[in-house]
Amino acid sequence: MDVQRELDTRGLNCPLPILKAKKALAEMLSGELLRVVATDPGSMRDFQAFARQTGNELVAQETRADEFIHVLRRR
Repeated sequence: MDVQRELDTRGLNCPLPILKAKKALAEMLSGELLRVVATDPGSMRDFQAFARQTGNELVAQETRADEFIHVLRRR
């Protein structure tokens, strides 16, 4: 997957990973991919809701050990 930007939100709790992702997406071009790495387990459902509400596509989500990875495509 060709990700244009990566955001490290490890150690941050809701709503900070979402807020940082929103800011990063605002600086990106339509169609570009953003990968967000988080440690907050709630980020799985938070990013699903964020994608539904904003129209940005949630391309992938995965869990690796204690990290949660979200890939969003800018609308």
